[in-house]
Amino acid sequence: MSRLSFLERLLEGAAVEWKKLGEVAEIYGGLTGKNKSDFENGNAKYISYKNIFNNIEINFDRLDSVKVSASENQHEVKYGDVLFTGSSETADEVGMSSSVTTQFHSKVYLNSFSFGVRFNDDIQITPEFSKYLFRSHFMRVEIAKTASGVTRFNVSKARFKKIKIPIPPLHVQGEIVRILDNFTLLTAELTAELTARRKQYAYYRDRLLTFTEEQAEWKTLGEVAKIGTGSHDTQDAIEDGDYIFYARGREPLKLDVFDFDETAIITAGDGAGVGKVFHYVQGKYALHQRAYRIVPNENMEARFIYHYITSYFYAYIQKASVSSSVTSLRRPMFLKFPIPIPPLVEQERIVAILDKFDALTHSLTEGLPREIELRQKQYEHYRDMLLNFPKENPAYLEVTHEQKGK
Repeated sequence: MSRLSFLERLLEGAAVEWKKLGEVAEIYGGLTGKNKSDFENGNAKYISYKNIFNNIEINFDRLDSVKVSASENQHEVKYGDVLFTGSSETADEVGMSSSVTTQFHSKVYLNSFSFGVRFNDDIQITPEFSKYLFRSHFMRVEIAKTASGVTRFNVSKARFKKIKIPIPPLHVQGEIVRILDNFTLLTAELTAELTARRKQYAYYRDRLLTFTEEQAEWKTLGEVAKIGTGSHDTQDAIEDGDYIFYARGREPLKLDVFDFDETAIITAGDGAGVGKVFHYVQGKYALHQRAYRIVPNENMEARFIYHYITSYFYAYIQKASVSSSVTSLRRPMFLKFPIPIPPLVEQERIVAILDKFDALTHSLTEGLPREIELRQKQYEHYRDMLLNFPKENPAYLEVTHEQKGK
């Protein structure tokens, strides 16, 4: 069934009004005139930028504190408001929205880097509907058009007020919410399951990788593996290269040449993922000059080394460093990393167990992360289909004088 025929059945001939936001809502700003000290030991609560950006609905369990005096004329957030982030580093992410779908009685304010939309009393649009509407693809495109900047993009309130939104009948809004709520509920259940499985994985990982002196011989990583770097820079990458090129980020790039043909563990030498971003590679690959390759000796189970390093190397370098945060790694930090060496048959047993947990909790090709990704794509497909009301079709947009008079 096509999208249009589905909407035709859903609307049953009812009109969908398109209105400019400035015509149907008040747009208000967040906290003003606040100093850094006002956000310490505050007497009131406010909604942060991240709370809006990260959530389709405001999370009232994650409010921050601020000092607000009785004489201040600050806008309070109310049930039914839709909140937007006012700026972002990329145009596509500017103006992310979150709806206030929860009734509350205490005073709550809005972060100064954000703004709110409060629909007029005579406008029939539910908070549950608006939470999906403003996160839909076509609305995100319209919101992004209101932003301008070079290194930082900011919403223009004047352009924002001109955005047109669809206002279908309340029963249509309710049916759309019912359908989309089912999708989000399923994703939430899968996410909760994934969280539980990751806790279970961490528990068994720590138990399996903890050894007494009788159970394992302790050596340094430099004794059981070769450690080195690559020779390429990120600018060497090409889009249609034949070989995987591991740089310093989580997403591998491509190159038309390879440096190594081996089994290795890859981690970033500097950048945001230092000590955390690991890849396990078997075969031909190219490597960045500030990424490290850890190649276990032939008498070692490489996946055992992988699991141990992934679990404990980051904490080790944080503790070993003289600074509070490690921004780059050096080869001696790898060479001295202590690692237990149980018998090979025990290494293989541990790997068999941890690999199953790893696939279930981290794999993007199988397990729960893959299932969550598929459900998220399904939700986004139906959300954009259900909310993409046609603007030009008279069957949807024209309301006769007789209908208006009824």
